[in-house]
Amino acid sequence: MRRVFGIGETVYDILFRNGKPVDAVAGGSVFNGLISLGRTGADCTFITEIGDDAVGQHILSFMKENGIDSSSVSCYKGRKTAISLAYLDDSGDARYSFYKDYPNNRLDFSLPEIHKDDIVMFGAYYALNPVLQDKVGPFLEYARNCGAILYYDLNFRSNHCSEVDSLRDTFTRNYRLADIVRGSHEDLMNIYGTDDFRRIYRECISPYCSHFICTRGSQGVFVLDGENEHSFKSRVIEPVSTVGAGDNFNAGIVYGLLKQEAGRDKLEQADAQVWESLASCGIDFGTEACLSTSNYVGMQFAQEHRLERK
Repeated sequence: MRRVFGIGETVYDILFRNGKPVDAVAGGSVFNGLISLGRTGADCTFITEIGDDAVGQHILSFMKENGIDSSSVSCYKGRKTAISLAYLDDSGDARYSFYKDYPNNRLDFSLPEIHKDDIVMFGAYYALNPVLQDKVGPFLEYARNCGAILYYDLNFRSNHCSEVDSLRDTFTRNYRLADIVRGSHEDLMNIYGTDDFRRIYRECISPYCSHFICTRGSQGVFVLDGENEHSFKSRVIEPVSTVGAGDNFNAGIVYGLLKQEAGRDKLEQADAQVWESLASCGIDFGTEACLSTSNYVGMQFAQEHRLERK
């Protein structure tokens, strides 16, 4: 089976509702998607960093339980694993406070063996952070040169808006390396000050990456692919938590690529039928994640979407 690699931050999410903690789960934007994929049987490896504490050990055990290869995890002696406090509102949306304890020298890992049509998931501030670019950038370049499909999730939070101008070159680098870029309307507002996704695609993304997926909540999902545009309806639900919605939408798209055995060549020739199948998987996974305070799809859902390793 083709392998899925992720590179990103790992945090321990403590969820609050009405000022009281209601759940605590391991999280992180790429982490959440990989856990869901691992539950379906996908062969996943995660490049990340944790502290050498009880929380970090719990996360390593959790990764193993869900079929994630943790051999590329950096574990920092004498440091604490990052914590996120997520305060849920009545709509299940969250505002965050983060507590981090990283050393100066970060991300010590060897480049894994990557083959053509393997998939690499990256995104959020982790893919932009100047402190990490001497490790993240070369890894992404290496994966691209190996022929992997690179899936880039913007996932850009408002607390980093003041850094946008200084990060323009890194955004462009990520677009150039990516085969698929995904962004929500909130991401676009935070980066470009507008959610006119068609103009942003035309002016900022399409010169480097031809495949752009814009998720717009209840307004649905839009796929821009060169001169073609496809739109798909969202599901109407009462969300318990939207914390892992976008992360699991990403997992669903990657699941669809694996399920359809769609490599780079098929992706380049994707028609409306292919995008409908991929978007449907994304919507299914994202919707499922909203039905609980877990950051991932449930075990029953994963079993119903089990992949066969070949």
